[in-house]
Amino acid sequence: MPLPARFAAVIPTVIPACLQQRTWRRAELLLIGAVLAPGKRTVASLLRITGLGRERRFTNYPRVLDRAVRDPRAAARLLLGLLIAAFAPSGPIVLGIEDTIERRRGTRIAARGICRDPTRSSTSHRVKASGLRWPSLMLLAPIPWAGRLWALPFLTVLAPSERYGRERGRRHKKPTDWARQMARQARRWLPGRESVLLGDSSFSALECLVTLARYGLTGIARLRLDAALYEPAPPRRPGTVGRPRTKRARLPTLAECRAREDTRWMRVTVPGWYGDREVEIRSATAVWCHAGLPVLPIRWVRLRDPLHRFDPQALPCTDPARDPLQIVRWFVQRWQVEVTFRAVRDHPGVETQRQWSDRAIARTTPCLLALFSVVTLLAARLDHRTRSAVCTDAWYRGLRPTFTDVLAAVRRQFWREQGLLLSSRQAEVRKLPPALRHGVAYPLCHAARWPKSSSGCSAAAAAPSSITRAAPSGHGPWPRSPPSS
Repeated sequence: MPLPARFAAVIPTVIPACLQQRTWRRAELLLIGAVLAPGKRTVASLLRITGLGRERRFTNYPRVLDRAVRDPRAAARLLLGLLIAAFAPSGPIVLGIEDTIERRRGTRIAARGICRDPTRSSTSHRVKASGLRWPSLMLLAPIPWAGRLWALPFLTVLAPSERYGRERGRRHKKPTDWARQMARQARRWLPGRESVLLGDSSFSALECLVTLARYGLTGIARLRLDAALYEPAPPRRPGTVGRPRTKRARLPTLAECRAREDTRWMRVTVPGWYGDREVEIRSATAVWCHAGLPVLPIRWVRLRDPLHRFDPQALPCTDPARDPLQIVRWFVQRWQVEVTFRAVRDHPGVETQRQWSDRAIARTTPCLLALFSVVTLLAARLDHRTRSAVCTDAWYRGLRPTFTDVLAAVRRQFWREQGLLLSSRQAEVRKLPPALRHGVAYPLCHAARWPKSSSGCSAAAAAPSSITRAAPSGHGPWPRSPPSS
């Protein structure tokens, strides 16, 4: 299946990440199949959708994920450069980091562990899940035709469990260690650009924020209300003997400040917080100190809702000169990361792949997460009318295109280049190529194999009964032959 002409300037840019040309050609076909295939993202389904269901050397394609030599960091750097050039050419670069759990079971999934499930847990109830932990670094940039901010993944790594490292004699890295390493790597790729990193409370560790400030990154996360904050040390006088002071008297905790009635609050309007939301904030500078760790100068922002719709929160910023309102505006952008995690499960098919080797597992999920960003880049190559098309029905009228609409527009362009778009003025009827016919018939006739969609209804319900393939006797609930109309 050839690559559309208008997409040829985006996908071949990552050719240096693959050291062999033959490997790149197979990887390109798998990428096209991942964009077009619905349901599970197994290698078999990708080959079927691209018309390679009868390929005799089909074993060469799984080896792209298992044995091929490539540089994933080079691919992540190239992808980040494309995203910045398309959606963030100027201004500060805002990055978001968060980890997600891929629920996988089986004895051959060696790196899995027992992790807290953030989607099912609450403050009073904790749910654990068995799976793989994936810290992901995303670019938070406004998408012009979508009318809002998207979180675009470009660097994802596997964080193995503590048991995995102990059995192999390796040092276990905590999520904060992976976050520091990924942030330093991204900072090396962005010389001369102001960078801001947003994280949740799990990344609000003092040693992690100190590393961000040391390498020129502005870190913003959630701060504990009982954090030990102190007054900054006075300037050192000439001739003073001994070590320089790092702090002065300890300040009251943020929880104690909330209980005081004489605390002054400033009411501001934060855009992008489910619309425009009015909150009350209070801010000041301090140093965050803990025994055995470096001292970190921060600006903390305390915010609360006048209508009591959420609990009071505190945000630390490693740049004390920042405006408090700008800190809150940046932090609310981090919530788009959760939207991306939900979208990559519904469309690119995260948690549907079935690789068993360690190398294939470590490569497949980062590729599927990066597919979200690749599809967005491909949509940027389309004309404004095509990429802004919104799915409109009698019962649903969308105002702005979502990722579902963008993915449909990219798929439509792929199929259009294969010959599905015919002129209505031509009287001659042309037959479709056999590979194209098999590729189109696969998602239509094998809909019963797909998992349930997010609406709870399987795709087989939407397929006509006359095209549903009959299963052999004893291998399914279908009859021996298709039912008559």
